[in-house]
Parts: sequence; C-alpha cells; structure tokens
Amino acid sequence: MTAVPSLDLALHPLTSWNGPLGLPDFARIRDGDFDAVFDAALKAHEAEIEAIAANPAPATIENTLQALELGGEALDRVSSIFWCRAGAHTNDAIQALERAVAPKMSRHFSAISMNEKLFARIDDLYQRRATLKLDAEALRVLEKTWKGFVRSGAKLDAAGKKRLAAINEELSSLGTSFGQNVLADERDWALFLDEADLTGVPEFLKSAMAEAAETRGQKGRYAVTLSRSIYEPFTTFSERRDLREVAWRAFTQRGQNGGASDNTAVVRDTLRLRTEKAKLLGYASYAALKLDETMAKTPKAVHDLLDPVWEKALEKAAADQKELQRLATATGSNEQLMAWDWRFYQEKLRAEKFAFDEAELKPYLQLERIIAACFDVATRLFGITFEEKKGIAGWHPDARVFVVKNADGSERALFLADYFARPSKRSGAWMSALQSGYSLGKGSTPVIYNIMNFAKPPAGEAALLSVDEAKTLFHEFGHALHGMLTNVTWPSVAGTSVSRDFVELPSQLYEHWLTVPAVLEKHALHVKTGKPMPKELLDKMLAARTFGAGFATVEFTASALVDMAYHARSEAPAEPLRFEAETLEKLSMPEMIAMRHRTPHFNHVFAGDGYSAGYYSYMWSEVLDADAFSAFEETGDPFNPALAKKLRENIYAAGGSKDPEELYTAFRGKMPTADAMMAKRGLV
Repeated sequence: MTAVPSLDLALHPLTSWNGPLGLPDFARIRDGDFDAVFDAALKAHEAEIEAIAANPAPATIENTLQALELGGEALDRVSSIFWCRAGAHTNDAIQALERAVAPKMSRHFSAISMNEKLFARIDDLYQRRATLKLDAEALRVLEKTWKGFVRSGAKLDAAGKKRLAAINEELSSLGTSFGQNVLADERDWALFLDEADLTGVPEFLKSAMAEAAETRGQKGRYAVTLSRSIYEPFTTFSERRDLREVAWRAFTQRGQNGGASDNTAVVRDTLRLRTEKAKLLGYASYAALKLDETMAKTPKAVHDLLDPVWEKALEKAAADQKELQRLATATGSNEQLMAWDWRFYQEKLRAEKFAFDEAELKPYLQLERIIAACFDVATRLFGITFEEKKGIAGWHPDARVFVVKNADGSERALFLADYFARPSKRSGAWMSALQSGYSLGKGSTPVIYNIMNFAKPPAGEAALLSVDEAKTLFHEFGHALHGMLTNVTWPSVAGTSVSRDFVELPSQLYEHWLTVPAVLEKHALHVKTGKPMPKELLDKMLAARTFGAGFATVEFTASALVDMAYHARSEAPAEPLRFEAETLEKLSMPEMIAMRHRTPHFNHVFAGDGYSAGYYSYMWSEVLDADAFSAFEETGDPFNPALAKKLRENIYAAGGSKDPEELYTAFRGKMPTADAMMAKRGLV
C-alpha cells in the first residue's frame, strides 16, 4: 500500500464533508483525489482495528463491539462517494481505479475478518452474551457480528484463511470486470434511425430517441439504445419487425459478444470460486452459504415458493401466446411469433381487451408529478416533508438534493436523486446511502440517494414515464424511505441492513400506493392540459393491472430459478451458458420469452455478490408486500393512521434490529401465505 503521510483526512473533501447541508463538496472533488485518500483511509482503519485487537483491557461492548462499529469513518466516506460515482457517473479513470480498489478493499476486510486477536475479543463477548445484560438490539448486533466473522473464515486454519482471502480478492475483481463489461456493451451499442424508420413509434419515444442520438453525436437522427426506458417501448410500438429483432438481439446478447467485454469466462470463474468458498466454510453449496442468514434458509424453501408460481406462469403465458398469434395472423403476418414480437402484439392485445394502450397513459405520468406523488404518499403515511434545494453541486448536474423534515420541522435526512439515463451510468435503478442513520456514538443523519435511468427529454419538454417506470420510481423511493426513516442505535442494523429476502418488502410495498385512485387523481395530470386522468382511463388502467402477468412472471422467475440452479450445486458448471440453456430447457421455458436477466448481463448476481442465490428475494418479499397492503385495504383506508404508525415502527424504522419474521408479525399479526401474491399477479 502506498504511504501517504502528508495527507490529512480531517481536511480532505472526500472525508471531511464541508459542503452545503453537510454534504460532500462535490465541486472540490477530482477523479485524481480518490487513490491517495483510499490508501490513507485504509491505513487509518487498519490502525483503528489494531488498537481494538491489541487493547490489553478485557473485552467490553464499548471497547470492542462499539469501537468496531464506529471505526473506519474516513474509509466509509471516501467509499460511499466512489461507489456512487462508479455506478452513476463513471469514466475511464474511475473504472481503472475501481479495478484497483476492489481487490484492495477485499484484502482489507478479509484481514479484519481473519484477525485472530480481534475475533478472540468478539468471541469472548459472544460466549458471555447471556451475562452482559444487553438490550435486544445490542444482542442482535453481537450475534450478527460473531456469525459474520465465522462465515468470513475466522475459525479456519492458516492455510484456509489464506486461500479464502485469495478467493475473495479474485471474486471482487471478477465482479468489477463483469459490471464494467456490461456497461461497455450498453454504452457502445446504438441503432441510429431516421424518421422513415419510426413507423408506430409514439411522440414521447421519438423525443427520447432524438435526445439519445444527439448525446451520441448524431443530431437530427434517432437512437435505439440498450436502456430499458428506450429499448422496451421501442420493441412495444415499432412496426418495423426487422428493427425490433436487431434491438432484441443486442439487448439479450449484452456481455456475450466476444472480445474484451465478453463475460463468459468471468461467469465461469465466479461460479467456480464461489463453490470453492462455500466448501471451505463447510457448506454444501454457495446457495446454502448465502441462504443461511435469510428468511428462506434453504434452497428447498426457495423452490417451494418459486416452483408453483412457475407452473402457473407457464400456463398463463401459453394462453397469452395463442392470443398473440391470433392477432399476428389477423394482421396478415404469416411469420411464426418470435421473442421480438411479444411486447408488440401484447400491446395490441391490451388495446383490444381494455380499449387503451400505454401511449395513452404516458402524457399523464410526468416525472415531476410522480416524484411529487412519492413525496405526498410519504407525507400522508409518515408525516415527513420534502424541500428541494437548488444550486447544490452533486456527482453530476442532473443530481438533485432534498431536505427531509419530520412533522415537527426537525431535520430527518437528506435525499438525493439522479433520474436520467446517460452513457456514464450503469443501467437499472437502485438506492444507496452516502451516510446511514444511527444514534451510536455521536450519531449520524441519513444521506440517501436514488438512481434511475429514465429517457431524458429535449430541453423544455417534460419527461414522461411508463406505468412500469413510475412503479420503479415508487419502488426505489420505498428503499429510500427504509434508509431515511431508520430509528436504530447500531450502524450495522441501520436502514436496509436486513436479510436479502426482507429488504425488498419496504420498496415493493410502496409501489402499491402509486395505483391508489386518490393518488392518481391528484398527480396523474395531463402534460399539456393539466387535467387529471379521466376516470374511464383510470378504471381501464386499474383493470389491466394484471395484464401480461404470464410474460412478466416467466421472465422474472426464469432468472430466479437459473440463479438458484447455478448456486445450489455442489460443483460449478464448466460451461455456464450451456448450463443456462439446459436449465431453461428442463423448465420448458417458452422460446418466445427471454429471461429478464440472462447470465452474461445478470448484474444482480455477478457484478458483485449482492443478489447471488438471492434473486428469488423479490418474489419472497412480494408475498409479504401483497399481504401487508391487504391490511390497509381491509380497513378501507389506504392511509389508515394506526396501521401507518405500525408500518413505520416495525418495517421502515426498525432496520435489522430484530428478526424479520418478528418485525413482520408485529405489524400484521401473522406471517402470510403466497395466496395474496398469486392473486395480485393475476395467476389465480
């Protein structure tokens, strides 16, 4: 590690946040700053860890567990800014540093996990936990910390520790490469079109495609990109079957195009190393390792949820396919229905069944109004308010800053949001934190952000969303609320620090309020007339909520089942893409539907460890969220104050301070069955 004795972390803008509102001063941060600050922050954290481990005094909660929780503040700060930049506004310099920093961070945290003197102190506290008179949250943190050390190799012999550290370092590098390869394919591919090529393409999409082309130096033309906000509506509305096929093939082949950005070998090596890691730690498979600390606990429990849903989804998709083929034949097409035709004819079927299409809804779903709806729902449920602060520099000019206040006017959090797609941003949508909220030590106020990838309209025009995009905005804002409303003592259980199959509950539950009629009546206003969405159109939209359930459930569940198939094995497949194809064949995957995330671009699972053996968790949480919203429906009031209070206390504010089943039961009185979720999806 490079020695940087001259660097004062107490004064550097990456670690001493002296910008407006206590934010980092992004205007003073340069790409070249990160490397030296990372090295200095790592050294500082190393010194803190050594001081805890070598403390001659007997281990106490204060001198060991609390010191461990509050250590590494400078490293936390530079890391949070860097990983935000790496995802939301990267460049060659940031990507090069990402490739260098990822293994360095892995080595650092492996060394902490395998520090024998440190673990001895944690183990001492753990063995004495019954006599320490800890409150429930502190006890849970101690137990989680001890288990985390054990699962990170603290009990391995010296050779095992060395091998595990090497595996973790290599996995970290592979995850970085995977994500950068997907971004490269998305950034470098565009299909440039002219006006004559746009038959069927609605005006809102033309505007977005024109902006995308201009951004790529082709002013006056139109670009299909691999951002979902352009790709999906293009394949829904374009009457040019040949162009739909070109776009579909490019989208599904991301990460599998040969050359430097191909992820085939990255996936193979990742799966091999994950399997080795699991065995080293005494688990039968990587899924067994990952599921050990979740609500599901075992691959069998995951299949008990997914398999019945899969069968229902296949039935629904097969029935829909016949209808789509009927429509195609009626329009004079003699072609066999293909994957690039599904969205196109599904939209026509929607128009036939419900007498409206997505293009009719778009003018009523203005980005600014949907943001206002998100805030309005949070105010009505939880009493918090939002005030935008203009003119504060973020990581990109599109990043916006909001102060979040409690009902009494006191500051609760800061919320930052970055809504538009650009070549420097990885695809998808996510929530993260520059700073989490907790009360331990001097305490910390949450600084939470949302990243989206909506198509940016030309200057002066309003950004319009699809229903799915509006749901995505509500979804990620639900995660943000989980971070902003946190009310815990310990950092490691703050906000979204919960089991993977519980973390999607606050986000997916929040989506339900988008389609509450009172919310749409207030916020779904026409972009030109300002008039609310007509009741007739609103009723049609609500009636069509489960339309296309077969397609949507098949593409999602296929991804979850393939993820589990990879990771529940005792041996990694030598050829993962062949294994993907064989798994889908065994599942009777319809040829006309692609996985939502094929293996070579499955960022959730391979660009890091986040959702590996965990993509099922969206559906696991969906069982909870369908049941949770039913609680409000049963009262006849979607903003029922008593329920909202219980929801805040037990779901949004509690973080990981208690077992998730205990939290959910405290809110609802019981654990749910999958029935409400199946009904919500329109599968029963």
